[in-house]
Amino acid sequence: MASQKIVLFDLASKDGNKCWSLNPWKTRFVLNFKGLDYETEFLEYPNLKTRLEPHISASAYTSPTIQYTDGKYIMDSKVIAQAIEKDTPEPSLHLDSPYLTKLEEILPQLMPALQPNYIPAIPKRLLNEASVPYWYETREAKLGVKLDELEKTKGGDPSWSQAEPLLKQVTELLKENPYGPFFAGKTVSYADFVWAGFLIFWRRIGDDRFSEMLKRTGDAKVHQDLLEAVEPWSKRDDH
Repeated sequence: MASQKIVLFDLASKDGNKCWSLNPWKTRFVLNFKGLDYETEFLEYPNLKTRLEPHISASAYTSPTIQYTDGKYIMDSKVIAQAIEKDTPEPSLHLDSPYLTKLEEILPQLMPALQPNYIPAIPKRLLNEASVPYWYETREAKLGVKLDELEKTKGGDPSWSQAEPLLKQVTELLKENPYGPFFAGKTVSYADFVWAGFLIFWRRIGDDRFSEMLKRTGDAKVHQDLLEAVEPWSKRDDH
């Protein structure tokens, strides 16, 4: 049976649908890097479950999800990367990279620290009206606080200051290999895509947040160099 084109289920945005969220970016990077044939279906948040539930069982329906070449649906960026790497081993994602392990230790601490500076901003800056009520309802229920209150009481400098040491840890990882611009020097890997997705996410939120985040890394240039180096695989962001 002939294999079918991969479908990437990404998140809609109010600028004409361009990939913005860090998790779908991980998968989009993988597909672009591997040179795989795929198309994108942009979904509003309330439609994720409706669209995906008939095809995959999950406690929560999230993006990225892909419909793979065999017709099966796969959810979660790391699981997707592992499946694609298994079937298309070259060029390698280097999923065994120690840099990926270190990033996966830092990010679960970093994202909560930054929540007051991005969770309230997303519905105002990125989402279509169709997704805004869903975002407020689900995030306020999860965090136990109104998003405007979260931003007012914990946003700005307190959030940046909490995140700063963690951001600087990533900077040190990027500087470990003097041959750059990737974590492993001249060799691109999935770790680079994970971090580049994070950087693009902040850039999409807005120049004000992006520039402040870069400042808090302690060395904006190494992060900007990484973004420039992954451009061959970040150019395709809207289909």
